[in-house]
Amino acid sequence: MERFFNTAGPVDPEHHYVLDPLHRWNLKQVLALIAQKKYFLLHAPRQTGKTTCMYALRDHINARGELRCVYINVETSQAAGEDVLAGMQAILSGMGIEASQQLEDPFVDQNWQNVLEKHGPLKALHVILSMWCKHSGKPIVVLIDEIDALVGKTLISVLRQLRTGYPGRLKNLFPHNVLLCGLRDVRDWRMRPQERREFQEMTTGGSPFNIKSNSLRLGDFTQQDIATLYQQHTDDTGQMFESGVVDQVFDCTQGQPWLVNALAYEACFGIEGLVDADKTIMVNDMQQAKEALIQRRETHIDQLLDKLKEPRVYRVIGSIVSGEDIGMTPEDVEYAMDLGLVCKDETNTLVIANPIYREVIPRTLATIWETRLSTTRPTPVEVGQPLDMNELLSAFQRFFRQHSESWLDQFQYKEAGPQLLLQAFLQRTVNSRGSIQREQAVGSGRTDLIVTWPLQDQKQIIVLELKLVHKHDGIDSKISNGLEQTAGYMQRFHTSEGHLLIFDRRTGKSWDDRIWVKQESHNDKSITVWGL
Repeated sequence: MERFFNTAGPVDPEHHYVLDPLHRWNLKQVLALIAQKKYFLLHAPRQTGKTTCMYALRDHINARGELRCVYINVETSQAAGEDVLAGMQAILSGMGIEASQQLEDPFVDQNWQNVLEKHGPLKALHVILSMWCKHSGKPIVVLIDEIDALVGKTLISVLRQLRTGYPGRLKNLFPHNVLLCGLRDVRDWRMRPQERREFQEMTTGGSPFNIKSNSLRLGDFTQQDIATLYQQHTDDTGQMFESGVVDQVFDCTQGQPWLVNALAYEACFGIEGLVDADKTIMVNDMQQAKEALIQRRETHIDQLLDKLKEPRVYRVIGSIVSGEDIGMTPEDVEYAMDLGLVCKDETNTLVIANPIYREVIPRTLATIWETRLSTTRPTPVEVGQPLDMNELLSAFQRFFRQHSESWLDQFQYKEAGPQLLLQAFLQRTVNSRGSIQREQAVGSGRTDLIVTWPLQDQKQIIVLELKLVHKHDGIDSKISNGLEQTAGYMQRFHTSEGHLLIFDRRTGKSWDDRIWVKQESHNDKSITVWGL
């Protein structure tokens, strides 16, 4: 069977192109933790390769022959919720099946039900692991995946039982190591406030879950990783990638593993799942693949976007999209980073994690408006003709005056509402043939849009700088700073067309005072300034 780029479930080298999972994290560090009988944590966003790495670690440990390692996934226990008995039944049953299949050891499968009946769900995991370690001829390592799928009392029970047995590991009376793997770091596991306080008390001092220094995070692909992965496809099929494709993919994904694989699968295999070895994959093919992924809203993207409704995520994403801190906390930032939604750039500024997310998140937030706007058709632009941004922004001024107050009042992301409403308005026209590149960051006080529109033999590039004016702001200084920033972007993108939009959010201002347009210049750059 021919291999392909995997976008669903763990990677199998027989069926998929794959990077060596053991080289995706610091194997020396992991093996040192195992040798020291540590209990530790691995976390990373969805579909980054955690399970694949745990499979590889299990096989590596078992191949060395000194320890016996079993991998278990406790996600099925999520349905049990707060029912500790049902949750423990699922965990013990799954562990018994996996030990039988992976280690050909039926001990847990043969004994867990009697242990659960005799000792109850609050002790059964501790007891069965103790019995198994005594019975085993070698120390046991347990890798527990999807630990943060457990909630409340079930999660607390698992942690407490592991804590109780932890000292026994020194004499091989309990697992030599336990690795807990999940989407989130330990601080964000799902517990009620009282349970969280108890957990925090439990995880101080000598607890096996005092793991902050041993909380490992699986990183994204490097540019060389992408080149290595794509070369496997060329070696297998003969299909080549144009020079520049790897750079392009790294730029738009920042190495997010699912995106890297999904783009390549879309470009190389297409809907029919077949490879045309004579067709070289071009930069434009990857651009079309990116648009297809965004339009289809694949499961990976949908799962991320569902998080936008959470208050913690709202405070972070809202701050980035608006350019102004709307009350996010360090804990909010850590949570959004753990989800893979945001990151720190080279200047230590908080930004949306990669250009694909940077495009899809604002478009998703503005979906409700795009739907409403669909009844108002934009003025069509003939192929090869330039985009008349002055006409578009004049139409937006009229629309914003008529609808913005009622529309923004219904929206969760109110602080970023004006910017998102403009993007939804532009998207109707631009998305037919062009593209909108978004640059946003907390503390910047602005949103930057770069509109690219195809002409017959070149591209039209338009810079739009968006700024909010609040009651304590001086509008003249906002305009002055905005002109400087707009001119800088025009210079960077080698364009002579720039627009500065000033959204006046000060109370008491009439629409007649807020709606205006004038021509300004800065550093020999002519810039149209729009009041809104």
